Amino acid sequence: MTIALFAETFLFGFLVPILSYMLEGRLQLDPSRTQPLTSTLFTVHGFVGLVSAPIIAHFADKTQNRKIPLLIALAGCFAGTLMVALARSLVILFIGRVFQSISGSAAWVVGFAVMSDAVPMRDMGKTMGIAMSFVTAGIVGGPMVGGIMFQLFGYWPAWSVPLTVLVLDIIARLIMIEPRALSPSPSFSRKPDSAPEETTGLLSGDSPGNAQNSNKYVDDDMPAKPSSAPLEFYRVVLREPRVWTGLASLLMTSSLMSSFNTTLPAHLRDAFGWGSLPIGMMFLCLQAPGMVLGGPFGMIRDCCGLRIPNAIGWFLTAPLLCLMGITGNPHFPWVGDVSHGKTLFSCCMIGLGTVLILVRGAGAIQLTCVVRELQAKDPFIFGSQGGSSRVFSTSEVVYSLGMTIGPLISGLLFEKVGFCLMNIVFAIACVAMASLSFTWLDGRPEPSVSESEA
Repeated sequence: MTIALFAETFLFGFLVPILSYMLEGRLQLDPSRTQPLTSTLFTVHGFVGLVSAPIIAHFADKTQNRKIPLLIALAGCFAGTLMVALARSLVILFIGRVFQSISGSAAWVVGFAVMSDAVPMRDMGKTMGIAMSFVTAGIVGGPMVGGIMFQLFGYWPAWSVPLTVLVLDIIARLIMIEPRALSPSPSFSRKPDSAPEETTGLLSGDSPGNAQNSNKYVDDDMPAKPSSAPLEFYRVVLREPRVWTGLASLLMTSSLMSSFNTTLPAHLRDAFGWGSLPIGMMFLCLQAPGMVLGGPFGMIRDCCGLRIPNAIGWFLTAPLLCLMGITGNPHFPWVGDVSHGKTLFSCCMIGLGTVLILVRGAGAIQLTCVVRELQAKDPFIFGSQGGSSRVFSTSEVVYSLGMTIGPLISGLLFEKVGFCLMNIVFAIACVAMASLSFTWLDGRPEPSVSESEA
């Protein structure tokens, strides 16, 4: 599952350092169109994911086998990537990105649903931290690898990397053992004997020892229950302020990360005269802390809850963004020197990569917590197959919305007011997000009865 998430996010950012060459060299477009087209391309990618994710989740929650949707998604990613690499016109380039976006949404929704089916709530923070390490590696590793491979080896050797990753991912999906194949009961009752009261109350004459047959009987009947209607899931979970806060954190995260992809190459080229290789190394500075510290920081969430880590993460992000915005700016002499500016900018990127670990994945974890609380009260509130896919489709919709508005806002601010003021705007939003997180997100988790017995 983590390989699929890595591949999808890797493909999203891989294009960043070589897109200017594709637009100006292969497509023979005027350089003045590069920045607007870059913003448009990433905005379209986010918008398509925003629209497609709920549809994908609706059908994914109706199937017992998640392997087939994952394979279809990866095949679509491969086709879209090949179209982008071969593109000699804007039409083909945009169609390829649309294929990548739809397939990427499917990989996110189904991949995270597999994780939700397999992981108990007490380990969700650690597992999500590890998964987000792979996601982070893909988001910022894509531009890094793309820039290094393109500058050192050329265009087609660079594209061989994502195509190879996709082939390996398809092979991994073919040998994947799906959690539902091991336990046919819904994800919230993988241990049938841990909650016999919930099943026996629904089926007259059945004993806990016949829980497997009972679950099968209920699975056949429960789709007719009104609470499993397609829109009922969203009506129920969106009544929770915790859910809205978690989704706002996710929106802010994706907006900020996508703004880096949109504006950093142009800013670093203008401020320091950097090419693809050093720009790619800046994305490495942003990525490396997450790869190393994702798991340990996730364990902190498991112990302390989401509230304090998320609030601290957003609060510390604000000054780092402001400091990063003034590096290389001649209006600030103490950081205006190019050599000092380069060093300070690199340190800011490493710092951002570290503190953002505290906020990544918080929205999905909070939504999962709320859904499992509701399912503990009524195991079939979201239908016989549960709501795992819809949990992560909601997260994917919000993440895609951030990927849509992030390039739009950052591109507009970058062109109108510059990189420094753009970062100040994002810093103010981070402070507001820290306040919301401290107010509404879950604090120290209380172990449930079922988990304490597990």
